[in-house]
Amino acid sequence: MGHWLPRAGIAALTACALAACGTGTGGDDPAGKGEAALTGRGPITLATGKDNSGVLPKVIDRWNAAHPEERVRVVELSDSPDEQRQRMIQDAELKSGEFSVLNLDVVWTAEFAANRWVVPLPENRRDTGAFLEPTLEGASYRGQLYAAPWTSDGGLLYFRKDLLRKAGAKPPRTWAGMKKTCAAVRKLPEAKGMSCYAGQFEKYEGLTVNFAEMVASAGGSLVDGRGRPHADSPEALKGLRFFADGIRDGMIPQKAITFKEEQGRQAFQQGRLVFHRQWPYQWTLANADDGSSKVAGAFGVAPLPGLDGPGVSSLGGHNLAISSAAENKATAHDFIRFMTGERMQRENLLLSSNAPTRTALYDDRKLVDKYPYLPVLKKSILGAEPRPRVVRYGDATAAIQEAAYGALSGEVRPKKALAELQRKLQRINGSP
Repeated sequence: MGHWLPRAGIAALTACALAACGTGTGGDDPAGKGEAALTGRGPITLATGKDNSGVLPKVIDRWNAAHPEERVRVVELSDSPDEQRQRMIQDAELKSGEFSVLNLDVVWTAEFAANRWVVPLPENRRDTGAFLEPTLEGASYRGQLYAAPWTSDGGLLYFRKDLLRKAGAKPPRTWAGMKKTCAAVRKLPEAKGMSCYAGQFEKYEGLTVNFAEMVASAGGSLVDGRGRPHADSPEALKGLRFFADGIRDGMIPQKAITFKEEQGRQAFQQGRLVFHRQWPYQWTLANADDGSSKVAGAFGVAPLPGLDGPGVSSLGGHNLAISSAAENKATAHDFIRFMTGERMQRENLLLSSNAPTRTALYDDRKLVDKYPYLPVLKKSILGAEPRPRVVRYGDATAAIQEAAYGALSGEVRPKKALAELQRKLQRINGSP
């Protein structure tokens, strides 16, 4: 497992080839560390997960119009993060060069960097203060920047503000408070047939995210900074047990164990949920005025609740990295600068409500007026905890998903599931 520097250390050691992310070609500092390795110009590809927003083609068209000799072709992979990762690893191991730029989940950076599947980005000795520090941390490995923070993500609690208002309740700060508030709301005639809460509980990467939040929001952690597992802690048990009990007692609908992001979003938009743990992308879709959402204008966003107070989000988001096998790395670098620039991040936010990685956009008054959840989201990201940063991340997340799903589905008691997870993580990380 690699050594991870504190956030301040990363900001000092990594250069920001990102801070001047514009549309021009060529680096600002040809002598910058790593710049010489980025050679070759011409067409490139972007390997990314399925684009459910429909925004990406518009962005790519803008680049291609300005760079006819260095066009970008999008290779759209599965909408399953686990399948995306496997496909990218397959390409990297074959050194095929099919993918030039990789859209990596923030937790894949360590694995791809450690295996040299991606190349370090130039260090132009620029101020990294333009970016939220956790996004730089998630794009670095052993103090070196290996990817550019493109989008970030923090978990948010979506709630039916119209129904809470009628019930005389405020957004809950604790899990117990959420359960109590939901019981009051469900007594309203307007809430007939509604369920209380759902997150992402299907056996996939989203469950790793949600489970890590359960543990962190109860005061624990799955893996510490040295890679030592703590999955069988009292805090982990309290977190997992609350949600497992919630499924059994009806607070969480049984069908929620089949929910990924989109299934939960549809349930919330159709008015079937009082509360929903979700990423910020849901905001724009749930507020659509084309008839696709029954809750447009009727919901709000709050911080995630926790065991004894406000909860802790898992750090989400995506980074753009250059494949080691890419032929036209100079073009790939310029394209990444374009995609992570303030202008494009602003447009990405406006078109799809994706969370930006640049601090200034969270403090822009016009954007906050349009997206009032931005201050809550910024706080969520700054306080977010990363999922386990381990080189063998694929093995770790598979073990986590199996344990959490077994407990939530009722197949295994939470205490037994956590004890087995502890043993698996110790083997994976080579720790005692």
